[in-house]
Amino acid sequence: MPILIDNRQKRIRVDRKRVRQKMHAVMKHLGCVDKLVSLTFVDDSQIRELNLRFLNRDYPTNVLAFSLAEGEFGDINPGAIGDIVISVDTALRDAKMSGIGLDDELAFLVIHGLLHLLGYDHENVSTARKREMQVKQMELFYMLTGYQVE
Repeated sequence: MPILIDNRQKRIRVDRKRVRQKMHAVMKHLGCVDKLVSLTFVDDSQIRELNLRFLNRDYPTNVLAFSLAEGEFGDINPGAIGDIVISVDTALRDAKMSGIGLDDELAFLVIHGLLHLLGYDHENVSTARKREMQVKQMELFYMLTGYQVE
């Protein structure tokens, strides 16, 4: 299945080909390479609107994941797992704070979003479930970039 990528922000250059390659590698490792996922790059104002509309949060975040496999109609299209939305503005700020490049920060956020789509969570869950997501996220990020995350 294809990875659909849409860049709805124009201020910061995003190498979609590199993102697609990294996303494919992560999906292959997670055993979901045959699933449809969409990835949309936005700016802070766009992700703030989505946060407000769907999560009642009036601020921008780095990534949002919208599962198509959950809820009442989650079985309508078993080949599609969901949508990931990344704020490139926030990703760039986070990359600078972490001392890594934007491409690697985007890879981290893709991993984070994919894990959410596959049922991993770190909010309102037990410490063990939170740790499970963190460990998987670190493992995948190291696989892609060679960076050790603490």
